[in-house]
Amino acid sequence: MCLENRPEKPAVIVSVNPKSGATSRSQLIDDVQQKLTDAGFEPLILSSIDEVYAQSKRLNETGELSAVVAAGGDGTVSLLANTLEQGIPLAIFPLGTENLLAKYLGLTADPNGLVSLLKHGREKKLDAGRANGKLFLVMASCGFDACVVEKLHSKRKGHISHLSYLRPILSTIRRYRYPKLKITIEDGQETLSGSWLFLFNVSRYAMNLPIVPEADPCDGQLNMCSFRQGGTLRGIFYLATVLLKKHRQWCTTEFRKFRKMRVTCDDPNASVPFQLDGDPGGHLPLEIETVTDYLTVLVH
Repeated sequence: MCLENRPEKPAVIVSVNPKSGATSRSQLIDDVQQKLTDAGFEPLILSSIDEVYAQSKRLNETGELSAVVAAGGDGTVSLLANTLEQGIPLAIFPLGTENLLAKYLGLTADPNGLVSLLKHGREKKLDAGRANGKLFLVMASCGFDACVVEKLHSKRKGHISHLSYLRPILSTIRRYRYPKLKITIEDGQETLSGSWLFLFNVSRYAMNLPIVPEADPCDGQLNMCSFRQGGTLRGIFYLATVLLKKHRQWCTTEFRKFRKMRVTCDDPNASVPFQLDGDPGGHLPLEIETVTDYLTVLVH
Protein backbone atom coordinates (compact mmCIF):
# COMPACT_ATOMS: atom_id res chain seq x y z
CA MET A 1 0.00 0.00 0.00
CA CYS A 2 1.38 3.44 -0.91
CA LEU A 3 1.68 5.92 1.97
CA GLU A 4 0.46 9.09 0.25
CA ASN A 5 -2.69 9.77 2.31
CA ARG A 6 -1.38 11.12 5.59
CA PRO A 7 -1.90 14.10 7.93
CA GLU A 8 -0.57 17.48 6.74
CA LYS A 9 2.52 17.11 8.96
CA PRO A 10 2.81 13.39 9.74
CA ALA A 11 4.87 12.34 12.75
CA VAL A 12 7.87 10.04 12.40
CA ILE A 13 9.47 8.50 15.48
CA VAL A 14 13.17 7.78 15.04
CA SER A 15 14.17 5.14 17.59
CA VAL A 16 17.95 5.48 17.99
CA ASN A 17 20.23 2.88 19.51
CA PRO A 18 23.28 5.02 20.48
CA LYS A 19 25.50 1.91 20.79
CA SER A 20 24.83 0.51 17.31
CA GLY A 21 27.71 0.05 14.90
CA ALA A 22 31.42 0.65 15.25
CA THR A 23 31.30 4.43 15.76
CA SER A 24 28.93 7.16 16.86
CA ARG A 25 26.36 8.17 14.25
CA SER A 26 25.05 11.29 16.01
CA GLN A 27 25.83 13.55 13.02
CA LEU A 28 23.96 11.17 10.72
CA ILE A 29 20.94 11.24 13.02
CA ASP A 30 21.07 15.06 12.99
CA ASP A 31 21.02 14.89 9.19
CA VAL A 32 18.04 12.53 9.31
CA GLN A 33 16.16 14.92 11.58
CA GLN A 34 16.84 17.85 9.28
CA LYS A 35 15.91 15.95 6.11
CA LEU A 36 12.65 14.75 7.65
CA THR A 37 11.77 18.28 8.78
CA ASP A 38 12.55 19.71 5.35
CA ALA A 39 10.36 17.01 3.76
CA GLY A 40 7.35 18.04 5.84
CA PHE A 41 7.50 15.40 8.57
CA GLU A 42 7.41 15.98 12.32
CA PRO A 43 10.43 13.95 13.53
CA LEU A 44 10.68 12.78 17.11
CA ILE A 45 14.15 11.43 18.01
CA LEU A 46 14.03 8.98 20.94
CA SER A 47 16.54 6.60 22.51
CA SER A 48 14.34 5.23 25.31
CA ILE A 49 12.31 2.22 24.22
CA ASP A 50 9.65 3.05 26.83
CA GLU A 51 9.24 6.50 25.28
CA VAL A 52 9.08 4.98 21.81
CA TYR A 53 6.27 2.69 22.93
CA ALA A 54 4.30 5.46 24.68
CA GLN A 55 4.65 8.01 21.89
CA SER A 56 3.98 5.52 19.08
CA LYS A 57 0.83 4.34 20.84
CA ARG A 58 -0.40 7.90 21.37
CA LEU A 59 0.35 9.12 17.86
CA ASN A 60 -1.01 5.96 16.23
CA GLU A 61 -4.30 6.33 18.10
CA THR A 62 -4.69 9.93 16.88
CA GLY A 63 -3.77 9.00 13.30
CA GLU A 64 -0.72 11.27 13.28
CA LEU A 65 1.95 8.55 13.11
CA SER A 66 3.42 7.80 9.69
CA ALA A 67 6.04 5.25 10.79
CA VAL A 68 8.66 4.34 13.33
CA VAL A 69 12.26 4.37 12.11
CA ALA A 70 14.62 1.75 13.55
CA ALA A 71 17.97 3.59 13.59
CA GLY A 72 20.28 0.79 14.68
CA GLY A 73 21.16 -2.80 13.93
CA ASP A 74 19.17 -6.01 13.75
CA GLY A 75 18.84 -6.03 17.53
CA THR A 76 17.17 -2.61 17.40
CA VAL A 77 14.69 -3.81 14.77
CA SER A 78 13.96 -6.90 16.85
CA LEU A 79 13.46 -4.83 20.01
CA LEU A 80 10.96 -2.60 18.23
CA ALA A 81 9.12 -5.61 16.82
CA ASN A 82 8.75 -6.87 20.39
CA THR A 83 7.64 -3.43 21.65
CA LEU A 84 5.44 -1.70 19.09
CA GLU A 85 1.78 -2.42 18.62
CA GLN A 86 1.33 -4.78 15.70
CA GLY A 87 0.59 -3.02 12.42
CA ILE A 88 2.63 0.15 12.97
CA PRO A 89 4.85 0.55 9.87
CA LEU A 90 8.55 0.17 10.56
CA ALA A 91 11.24 1.81 8.43
CA ILE A 92 14.80 0.54 8.87
CA PHE A 93 17.75 2.93 8.88
CA PRO A 94 20.67 0.51 9.31
CA LEU A 95 23.41 1.62 11.70
CA GLY A 96 24.51 -1.75 13.14
CA THR A 97 27.46 -4.04 12.53
CA GLU A 98 25.70 -6.49 10.21
CA ASN A 99 22.25 -5.03 9.36
CA LEU A 100 21.06 -8.35 7.92
CA LEU A 101 17.39 -7.48 7.56
CA ALA A 102 18.16 -4.13 5.94
CA LYS A 103 20.47 -5.83 3.44
CA TYR A 104 17.77 -8.34 2.61
CA LEU A 105 15.28 -5.52 2.00
CA GLY A 106 17.79 -3.41 0.05
CA LEU A 107 17.87 -0.52 2.54
CA THR A 108 20.86 1.72 3.31
CA ALA A 109 21.76 4.43 5.83
CA ASP A 110 21.00 7.29 3.46
CA PRO A 111 18.87 10.16 4.86
CA ASN A 112 17.50 11.04 1.41
CA GLY A 113 16.67 7.39 0.82
CA LEU A 114 14.82 7.30 4.15
CA VAL A 115 12.74 10.33 3.18
CA SER A 116 11.88 8.65 -0.13
CA LEU A 117 10.99 5.44 1.70
CA LEU A 118 8.65 7.28 4.08
CA LYS A 119 7.02 9.27 1.26
CA HIS A 120 6.68 6.64 -1.44
CA GLY A 121 7.40 3.28 0.17
CA ARG A 122 4.97 0.41 0.24
CA GLU A 123 4.06 -1.79 3.18
CA LYS A 124 5.27 -5.38 3.22
CA LYS A 125 4.26 -8.03 5.73
CA LEU A 126 6.99 -10.29 7.12
CA ASP A 127 6.78 -13.41 9.22
CA ALA A 128 8.62 -13.61 12.52
CA GLY A 129 9.87 -16.37 14.75
CA ARG A 130 8.90 -16.58 18.41
CA ALA A 131 11.51 -18.05 20.75
CA ASN A 132 10.38 -18.67 24.33
CA GLY A 133 7.88 -15.86 23.84
CA LYS A 134 10.29 -13.35 22.25
CA LEU A 135 10.11 -12.40 18.58
CA PHE A 136 13.07 -12.59 16.21
CA LEU A 137 13.08 -11.48 12.59
CA VAL A 138 16.27 -12.73 10.93
CA MET A 139 17.69 -15.81 12.62
CA ALA A 140 18.32 -17.73 15.82
CA SER A 141 21.02 -20.21 16.75
CA CYS A 142 22.08 -22.50 19.56
CA GLY A 143 25.56 -23.53 20.58
CA PHE A 144 28.96 -22.16 19.66
CA ASP A 145 28.06 -18.88 17.97
CA ALA A 146 25.40 -18.12 20.59
CA CYS A 147 28.10 -18.59 23.22
CA VAL A 148 30.28 -16.07 21.34
CA VAL A 149 27.40 -13.57 21.26
CA GLU A 150 26.76 -14.07 24.97
CA LYS A 151 30.45 -13.48 25.84
CA LEU A 152 30.63 -10.37 23.66
CA HIS A 153 27.55 -8.74 25.16
CA SER A 154 28.56 -9.56 28.72
CA LYS A 155 31.61 -7.31 28.26
CA ARG A 156 30.11 -4.75 25.89
CA LYS A 157 30.20 -1.12 27.01
CA GLY A 158 29.80 0.78 23.74
CA HIS A 159 30.17 0.41 19.98
CA ILE A 160 31.36 -2.86 18.44
CA SER A 161 32.91 -3.86 15.11
CA HIS A 162 33.66 -7.22 13.50
CA LEU A 163 37.01 -7.22 15.32
CA SER A 164 35.16 -7.08 18.64
CA TYR A 165 34.17 -10.72 18.08
CA LEU A 166 37.77 -11.98 17.92
CA ARG A 167 38.42 -12.31 21.66
CA PRO A 168 35.08 -14.03 22.49
CA ILE A 169 35.58 -16.39 19.52
CA LEU A 170 39.03 -17.42 20.78
CA SER A 171 37.71 -17.81 24.31
CA THR A 172 34.81 -19.96 23.12
CA ILE A 173 37.12 -22.15 21.01
CA ARG A 174 39.15 -22.93 24.15
CA ARG A 175 36.22 -23.67 26.44
CA TYR A 176 33.11 -24.75 24.54
CA ARG A 177 32.36 -28.49 24.79
CA TYR A 178 29.71 -28.92 22.06
CA PRO A 179 26.95 -30.66 24.02
CA LYS A 180 24.48 -32.60 21.88
CA LEU A 181 21.24 -30.81 21.08
CA LYS A 182 17.94 -32.67 20.85
CA ILE A 183 15.83 -31.09 18.11
CA THR A 184 12.14 -32.01 18.13
CA ILE A 185 10.14 -30.81 15.10
CA GLU A 186 6.38 -30.24 14.82
CA ASP A 187 5.39 -31.61 18.24
CA GLY A 188 7.34 -34.85 17.93
CA GLN A 189 6.85 -35.73 14.26
CA GLU A 190 10.64 -35.91 13.93
CA THR A 191 13.61 -35.81 16.32
CA LEU A 192 17.16 -34.98 15.31
CA SER A 193 20.48 -34.61 17.08
CA GLY A 194 23.09 -31.93 16.40
CA SER A 195 25.93 -29.90 17.85
CA TRP A 196 25.30 -26.74 15.83
CA LEU A 197 21.83 -25.36 15.10
CA PHE A 198 20.83 -22.41 12.92
CA LEU A 199 17.24 -21.25 12.35
CA PHE A 200 16.39 -18.73 9.65
CA ASN A 201 13.45 -16.50 8.85
CA VAL A 202 15.52 -14.45 6.37
CA SER A 203 18.27 -15.80 4.14
CA ARG A 204 21.04 -13.83 5.84
CA TYR A 205 23.80 -14.63 8.31
CA ALA A 206 26.93 -12.84 9.49
CA MET A 207 29.44 -12.03 6.71
CA ASN A 208 26.83 -13.18 4.16
CA LEU A 209 27.47 -16.88 4.82
CA PRO A 210 25.02 -18.77 2.54
CA ILE A 211 23.82 -21.29 5.13
CA VAL A 212 20.16 -21.39 4.00
CA PRO A 213 19.87 -19.01 1.02
CA GLU A 214 16.31 -20.11 0.24
CA ALA A 215 14.83 -18.87 3.55
CA ASP A 216 11.80 -16.67 2.86
CA PRO A 217 10.17 -14.42 5.51
CA CYS A 218 6.85 -14.55 3.65
CA ASP A 219 6.28 -18.32 3.37
CA GLY A 220 4.85 -18.99 6.83
CA GLN A 221 7.73 -21.27 7.86
CA LEU A 222 11.21 -21.15 9.34
CA ASN A 223 14.26 -22.92 7.92
CA MET A 224 16.67 -25.07 9.91
CA CYS A 225 20.25 -26.11 9.28
CA SER A 226 21.99 -28.35 11.81
CA PHE A 227 25.47 -29.86 11.85
CA ARG A 228 25.71 -33.11 13.74
CA GLN A 229 29.33 -33.28 14.92
CA GLY A 230 31.05 -30.91 17.35
CA GLY A 231 34.62 -29.75 17.79
CA THR A 232 36.80 -26.93 16.48
CA LEU A 233 38.22 -28.83 13.53
CA ARG A 234 34.78 -30.04 12.52
CA GLY A 235 33.56 -26.44 12.80
CA ILE A 236 36.29 -25.27 10.43
CA PHE A 237 35.28 -28.03 8.03
CA TYR A 238 31.62 -27.01 8.17
CA LEU A 239 32.55 -23.36 7.58
CA ALA A 240 34.60 -24.33 4.53
CA THR A 241 31.72 -26.35 3.07
CA VAL A 242 29.34 -23.41 3.60
CA LEU A 243 31.73 -21.02 1.87
CA LEU A 244 32.01 -23.45 -1.03
CA LYS A 245 28.23 -24.03 -0.97
CA LYS A 246 28.84 -27.76 -0.54
CA HIS A 247 27.37 -28.23 2.95
CA ARG A 248 24.20 -29.89 1.62
CA GLN A 249 26.22 -32.81 0.30
CA TRP A 250 27.24 -34.20 3.70
CA CYS A 251 25.20 -36.72 5.68
CA THR A 252 26.04 -34.92 8.94
CA THR A 253 24.10 -31.84 7.80
CA GLU A 254 20.30 -31.62 8.13
CA PHE A 255 17.88 -29.14 6.55
CA ARG A 256 14.20 -28.75 7.39
CA LYS A 257 11.33 -26.29 6.95
CA PHE A 258 9.09 -26.13 10.00
CA ARG A 259 6.51 -24.16 11.96
CA LYS A 260 7.22 -25.45 15.49
CA MET A 261 10.35 -26.78 17.16
CA ARG A 262 11.66 -27.62 20.62
CA VAL A 263 15.38 -27.69 21.41
CA THR A 264 16.78 -29.29 24.56
CA CYS A 265 20.04 -30.73 25.86
CA ASP A 266 20.12 -34.01 27.79
CA ASP A 267 23.40 -33.16 29.56
CA PRO A 268 22.39 -31.90 33.02
CA ASN A 269 25.76 -30.14 33.43
CA ALA A 270 25.52 -28.17 30.17
CA SER A 271 24.09 -24.66 29.97
CA VAL A 272 23.60 -24.09 26.25
CA PRO A 273 22.91 -20.50 25.15
CA PHE A 274 20.85 -19.33 22.20
CA GLN A 275 20.91 -16.01 20.38
CA LEU A 276 18.21 -14.09 18.53
CA ASP A 277 19.09 -11.62 15.78
CA GLY A 278 22.61 -11.23 17.13
CA ASP A 279 21.64 -10.63 20.77
CA PRO A 280 21.70 -13.11 23.68
CA GLY A 281 18.36 -14.86 24.05
CA GLY A 282 18.84 -17.09 27.09
CA HIS A 283 19.59 -20.78 27.62
CA LEU A 284 17.91 -24.03 26.61
CA PRO A 285 15.26 -25.37 26.60
CA LEU A 286 13.95 -23.41 23.64
CA GLU A 287 10.47 -23.38 22.12
CA ILE A 288 10.29 -21.96 18.58
CA GLU A 289 7.26 -21.19 16.45
CA THR A 290 6.47 -19.21 13.30
CA VAL A 291 4.28 -16.11 13.52
CA THR A 292 2.94 -15.34 10.05
CA ASP A 293 2.55 -11.79 8.67
CA TYR A 294 3.57 -10.24 11.97
CA LEU A 295 5.77 -7.27 11.06
CA THR A 296 4.88 -4.40 8.73
CA VAL A 297 7.99 -2.90 7.10
CA LEU A 298 8.40 -0.20 4.48
CA VAL A 299 10.22 -1.14 1.28
CA HIS A 300 10.98 0.70 -1.95
